Amino acid sequence: MERSKIIAIITGAISLILALGYLLLVQLLDFRGPMQPAPQSQVPQAVRFISFPPPVAGGLRGVKIPLTS
Repeated sequence: MERSKIIAIITGAISLILALGYLLLVQLLDFRGPMQPAPQSQVPQAVRFISFPPPVAGGLRGVKIPLTS
């Protein structure tokens, strides 16, 4: 029974150390100030959006979709 108590105390201490370290890290990161968006020159411009035809009332039954690439 003594060994299991020691293991429980050690794992509890490790848990507390990790929790306090996490809180400290979050406080340090929050201390830097509000996040600012990236400059537009840094954002890649090669983004493509795929548009699909609007849904029809009867679903796609009987609708032939052309297979063009």
